[in-house]
Amino acid sequence: MNAKQPTDTLKLTLDNPTEQTMSSKNHGILQARLAGFFNLSDAYNSATELSIDVSTPERQEILKKYDLHAERELKPDVAVYLADTFDYVDPTVGIDPVRVHEIPLCCVEIVSPSQSSREITNKFKAYFDLGVKSCWYVDPNLKLLKVYFSIQTSKIFEEGEIIDPTLDIHLPVNKIFTTKKAQPPHPY
Repeated sequence: MNAKQPTDTLKLTLDNPTEQTMSSKNHGILQARLAGFFNLSDAYNSATELSIDVSTPERQEILKKYDLHAERELKPDVAVYLADTFDYVDPTVGIDPVRVHEIPLCCVEIVSPSQSSREITNKFKAYFDLGVKSCWYVDPNLKLLKVYFSIQTSKIFEEGEIIDPTLDIHLPVNKIFTTKKAQPPHPY
């Protein structure tokens, strides 16, 4: 019996079209920063890699229109919801769903090494058709964030303050694309 070599396993995983896109260190850091920013607000809750249910026939039609091949779910890097309608589920009171039906107010997509801008733009088209109010396109390599208010209307932020009037959000660009200075650990 031949055991699979680690390289064979890696190749099989990467060749599997159902696998998620490859991430990077910067992608993960930016994803955490942006989710954390939204979660600091009393108005919003955010989730990373949240599975949004797109299995209904109506939602499948939207995905087909934009050449997206998700059978059951879309997973934005960060999904933002109003806090009073989307919050932690106490397991003693309810069931924590694996896929949610609720459409986010905002979806954030961070360019990863294996994604094309066309793929992200098609996801944004689908998000807007599903009812999302704004989409954020984040490019770690160019240090820019582009807020889409619709698929035809967007604004690029490379410095200063990111403003999303749809969500009444103001965020300094330098809070996202920055290298933190080492600080001594906080004594507890």
